[in-house]
Amino acid sequence: MTPRTESVPVPEAPHPVDASRNELLQSVVDVARAIFGAAASSVFLLDEDAGELVFQAVSGEGQEFLVGRRFPAGRGIAGWVAASGEPMVVDDLAADTSFDRALAESTEYVPDALMAAPLISEGRVLGVLEVLDPSPQARSDLQELDLLAMFARQAAAALRVVTLHTQAAPAAPAAPVPQQGARLSPGRRADALRLLGSLEQLLREPA
Repeated sequence: MTPRTESVPVPEAPHPVDASRNELLQSVVDVARAIFGAAASSVFLLDEDAGELVFQAVSGEGQEFLVGRRFPAGRGIAGWVAASGEPMVVDDLAADTSFDRALAESTEYVPDALMAAPLISEGRVLGVLEVLDPSPQARSDLQELDLLAMFARQAAAALRVVTLHTQAAPAAPAAPVPQQGARLSPGRRADALRLLGSLEQLLREPA
């Protein structure tokens, strides 16, 4: 008698677009966290049908369990940035009425300061890029907020490339990914800024 064997379900492989998108966004949050000397960085994507923002990539605090988590798109500073389409920096979250402390506590990390910028492509807000507890210099310098907005523009442009061509943006795999908790040295920070400038120029060119 032939022994009966039970079939074991094989996990479905991630769609190439999803895998490329996730790899790209992880590079964005890793590099953003290092350049701004932040405790954490996150990308939220907007699910318009559900009216929710979704943690799509996380670097630093919460990296192990926040990806995939959802919350109402109207809550917190990320919700405000998604609705307004404008970047924002808050140096003292304890004194800011738009900060949703209960939402932050549910993520098991409550920052003292944050910077956020919208991911906008062709006039549509796709999501939000945040850095939590950036260095004091970053949170007090408007040029640093402009730099974060550039990160967000590149992420949005690269997301469009991934969606249209089912492959990652060409420069994404080459992004310098720092070690956990590291802040880039001045030399490496300059290298990263040059890389971002090149990526922005590349993504402006017709596909």
